[in-house]
Amino acid sequence: MQVALLCGGLGTRLGEETVNRPKPMVEIGGKPILWHIMRFYRQFGHDSFVLCAGYKQEVIKDFFLNYDNYSNDLRIDFASSSVSLLGGERDRIDWKVVIQDTGEATLTAARLKRALRHIEGDIFMATYGDGLCDVDLDQLRTHHETSGKLATVTAVRPSSRFGELGLDGDSVTSFEEKPQTGKGWINGGFFVLHRSIFERLPDDPNLTLEADVLQPLAREGQLSVFRHDGFWQCMDTPREKHLLENYWKAGRAPWKVWA
Repeated sequence: MQVALLCGGLGTRLGEETVNRPKPMVEIGGKPILWHIMRFYRQFGHDSFVLCAGYKQEVIKDFFLNYDNYSNDLRIDFASSSVSLLGGERDRIDWKVVIQDTGEATLTAARLKRALRHIEGDIFMATYGDGLCDVDLDQLRTHHETSGKLATVTAVRPSSRFGELGLDGDSVTSFEEKPQTGKGWINGGFFVLHRSIFERLPDDPNLTLEADVLQPLAREGQLSVFRHDGFWQCMDTPREKHLLENYWKAGRAPWKVWA
């Protein structure tokens, strides 16, 4: 199943991190968060991606055009104009990637509508280019197929801004740093979508996925929910970037399901 990733936003709340690059190219552990998302999908067998780019889309294109060169040591022979990869060709990938310039000011639903030209089947997966989780994508797909609805959204519990204390009288019995709150459900992305949803939309760059697609589908009874109680974290602010970076550096990134 193909995966469409929303990669075109400005990411202004990340400040200087997105002055020269789009938010999905902000790095966690030395790799763009976009790379982490794609590695996650690939582990479940999804290797064909449509990147709905916009703001600073040339940065995404440069990264993938030069992926092998950036990921390995090089031997350059100027006399013969040859370049050889050294170091065992680390981090090789086998993905098929379409990078589509869907417009700098285009909103989310319009980006996905424009991506349909590169979507081959009736059903595809999609998510935002700034969020990580450990959802079981196989279970998500099965849930969607059995629901009989046009779309499925993954519902997640947001993480707390603060550490959570377990108390017994005047004693602290446990301390969990920034856990999932367990209070309410929010849209966590990681969608399964039918292309007809977007085919019926007008060609309007101001259409959003949330207001112009998900809300009408909910009213029509065509939006299914897949509840995910595990890890989920978006990267909207520097604090959230540092949180994800700390997970990675500590060797306990929940989304790292690959070896």
